[in-house]
Amino acid sequence: MSLDEWRADERIPATGPRAEADMNAAAVLPDLPPGAPRRLLELVAEPLFVADAGGRVVWRNTAADELERWLRQNNPTRELATELAPALARAAQAPTSAEAGVVALTQLSGAARAYRVCAGALGDGLFALALHAVTDARNGDADTRAHVEIEKQHVEDVQRQLLQADRMASIGQLAAGVAHEINNPIGYIQSNLDTLKDYVAGLFRLIEAQEQVLRSLRASRPELLAPVDAVRGEIDFDFLASDLPTLLAESLEGIARVRKIILDLRDFSRAGHTEEWTLADIHAGIDSTINIVWNELKYKVELIKQYGELPLVECLPSQLNQVFLNILVNAGHAIEERGQIVIHTYAKGDRVYIAISDTGRGIPEEHVGRIFEPFFTTKPIGKGTGLGLSISYGIIQKHGGDIDVRSEVGVGTTFLISLPVRQPRPQPGAAA
Repeated sequence: MSLDEWRADERIPATGPRAEADMNAAAVLPDLPPGAPRRLLELVAEPLFVADAGGRVVWRNTAADELERWLRQNNPTRELATELAPALARAAQAPTSAEAGVVALTQLSGAARAYRVCAGALGDGLFALALHAVTDARNGDADTRAHVEIEKQHVEDVQRQLLQADRMASIGQLAAGVAHEINNPIGYIQSNLDTLKDYVAGLFRLIEAQEQVLRSLRASRPELLAPVDAVRGEIDFDFLASDLPTLLAESLEGIARVRKIILDLRDFSRAGHTEEWTLADIHAGIDSTINIVWNELKYKVELIKQYGELPLVECLPSQLNQVFLNILVNAGHAIEERGQIVIHTYAKGDRVYIAISDTGRGIPEEHVGRIFEPFFTTKPIGKGTGLGLSISYGIIQKHGGDIDVRSEVGVGTTFLISLPVRQPRPQPGAAA
């Protein structure tokens, strides 16, 4: 078999040690037609890889491509090579051939596959990696390890859900407590301001009536009005009369904003309790979430809303608000000095779309495929748990939707969420 025939596969380097290894492989099967070894490897049902000493995959067969497509069903940004990085590192250190351990691959939807990883050196810094699917986790030590890996993945998923529930409950309790403690004093302040507004209006009516009487005396008995005019000038009555209504209006507006925050906190507190599916206004949910986080964003963010026409969406509103909160907070953290956050919504067919973009520092390419993984974070220690986006992903999946991310370092990041307008209904007669 000739080297040029191996080069026909564009995924294989055309020069270097890999080419010589390919010719050595071809020499093992001298009677096969040209190109047959590569075609045979493509027909193998198990995923096969060729990697260099640095763990970089330089070739893989069709089965490996199919495995990556399976892995990326729920998250198009995931990379099989990233998931296999520990096994690739162990294989690179194997002198000839060895088992490089067991790997469990789990979709974010929860589906799992386990493989025994076998590696063999090809020479000149190249090695082959084969994944043998585990079909029975009860037979053999390696299969038992695979079973343990799968169970570990399931335990981590349950832990993530418990942490989500605990976190949401804590937020709910905090928000409910704050809303309750603030609501009562704010209530009587607003009531008193409304009453004061009426009182002031009555006093100005009285003053205006008195002014009419005083004007009739000004011509005949001006000396009687001298003390009144002195006090009037001292307190700058004309300015006071024009400014007082404005002060009252601004105070009432401020109290209304505080009450709006309390209502948003109360809505947010429902996240800690059992919630039923309901038809909700996505824009109202986004706006209430913005109101919650605005104090953290307003000093460095220009917020641009590009709202389209959206139908009411069947959802768990407070859970979606948690998703919006996580993305907006991350966007604010990504903007170091000044920047923009753009929220664009639109409807297409039976789905609605929410795109949240920022002009922050962006996410490195090697991290994009992992941002929805539980406990993965690029923030400094103590600044993040690595659960926010993982929780968000689970919420969107629960709604039958999708969430995707596009990012470029130095340019910014966009999260695109799609949600069905209505949740699917069980078919009559379907098995329970």
